[in-house]
Amino acid sequence: MKLKKLSKKDIEDEVNKIFYKKSNLTPKDIKKLKKLAMSKTIKLRGLRKKFCKKCFNFFTPLKTEIRIKKQNKIPMKVIKCKNCGYVSRWRIK
Repeated sequence: MKLKKLSKKDIEDEVNKIFYKKSNLTPKDIKKLKKLAMSKTIKLRGLRKKFCKKCFNFFTPLKTEIRIKKQNKIPMKVIKCKNCGYVSRWRIK
C-alpha cells in the first residue's frame, strides 16, 4: 500500500493505527511516519509524547526517566531519554 497516494484523512488513520498497534517501532519507522504526517500537515498531538524528539526512540519504562516537578509554580512532566540524554518537558494541565 502506497501511503503517499492516499488522502489526508486516510494517512491520518494509518498513522494512528500504526502508533497504537505497534509499541516496538524502530527509530527509522517513527521518523518515516513523522515525515509522512508533516508532508500532509497532520498534527500528531498526543502521539509526539510517545517518542524522543532527537533520537526517535519509542519511550518505554526501561528507556526513560520520568519525574514530575514544579518550575515557577507550573507543574511539569520531565522525561529524560536514556538513549541520547535529551530532556523533554511537558506542561501538566
